[in-house]
Amino acid sequence: MSALPVILLMWGVTYPVRLLGLSLGRLQLPPFWLAFLRFVPVSVFAALIVPDVLGSPEWPRRLVGCAVGMGLMWRSRNLALGIMGGLAAYWVARLAGL
Repeated sequence: MSALPVILLMWGVTYPVRLLGLSLGRLQLPPFWLAFLRFVPVSVFAALIVPDVLGSPEWPRRLVGCAVGMGLMWRSRNLALGIMGGLAAYWVARLAGL
């Protein structure tokens, strides 16, 4: 199969989806939907993180790192500090044999 039909097919699928997203940007949503959509990023983040943390054989270490990282981000509102603190807590727990 030639590359050109594959590229055109990918364009034909991707372009309308992105165009729809851009055209809906001007849409005025009711307050209910605005309140509902406020929690979508948190839900997606939890759906990505929770299975990885709790579904691993080393879940106690990962749970410690997550708890420390979440606590630091919650208190400081600093993403970099939360990530570095969570990683440091994970490695301390790993070196401690947890």
